[in-house]
Amino acid sequence: MTIYGCAPDEALLFREMAPRFGVTPTITDAALCEANVGLAAGCRCVSVGHKTPVDDRTLLALSRIGVRYLSTRSVGYDHVDVGYARSVGISVGNVAYSPDSVADYTLMLMLMLSRDAQSVIRRADEHDYRLNDMRGKELRDLTVGVIGTGRIGSAVVRRLRGFGSRVVAYDSRPHADVDYLPLEELLRSSDIVTLHTPLDAGTRHLLDRERLELMKPSAFVVNTGRGPLLDTGALVEALETGRLGGAALDVLEGEEGVFYADWRGRPVESELLVRLQKLPNVLVSPHTAYYTDRALRDTVENSIVNCLKFESGERHGQG
Repeated sequence: MTIYGCAPDEALLFREMAPRFGVTPTITDAALCEANVGLAAGCRCVSVGHKTPVDDRTLLALSRIGVRYLSTRSVGYDHVDVGYARSVGISVGNVAYSPDSVADYTLMLMLMLSRDAQSVIRRADEHDYRLNDMRGKELRDLTVGVIGTGRIGSAVVRRLRGFGSRVVAYDSRPHADVDYLPLEELLRSSDIVTLHTPLDAGTRHLLDRERLELMKPSAFVVNTGRGPLLDTGALVEALETGRLGGAALDVLEGEEGVFYADWRGRPVESELLVRLQKLPNVLVSPHTAYYTDRALRDTVENSIVNCLKFESGERHGQG
């Protein structure tokens, strides 16, 4: 199999694990594109990261050299046109990894928002140790709305119960042991709303201007799912005008080409990101919630295993 867009830590794990599965990997740090599909010549399976979209021309080129399975090292697969891949004979599979990685990070962001941690730490860094006027909130006093109750959303629900929060949820296919509400009712009643639903045509801008206006002026939004679940322009306006209490964003609409790069000493090419980071009640991190030792090992191992299952006739994935 050929592994594209492979970071050094992933490469170490692929080289460690591949012999155990009888796999010979070809590894490159270059993202998959039409120009480098030749690296996969002779392979039926390729593995790609989530950081770069795979366009249709690249999928067609892969198909023409005999690739039949594409494993994305992510839970989400919105960076690949699964329908087009299927039409040219390529199945697409995602991977499962420890949901605790994202769930832990989500709770951390909730705690930081509810205790105004960013402002406290910034003042302390400047040797200002006074208490400001904003007192923190305790999670047991808050209602948290969880949108999407798959593996990650359910893990968030379990953690919130440990804090004593009232937890409500919305999912188009309810299945977890939690109180489900219609989306609009969840938005009106929640002090924190956290997003864990997959990104597709039906969930893009799930929280748009109209739905953000339903939320309490003191409410927080947390997004560790996918950036386009939120209408970023509407979110920025709501935060700048005081219509929302704050936000914590580990993913961002238009993050491609910005996150995972060093922008020190040069202007960031995202006006909305710059505006968000100027706000004292906003936390932004570069799509890192998934990034733990355990989750990375899970991702690499499952990418190999899924390719082997495909070769053995078991079908895993979306198409």
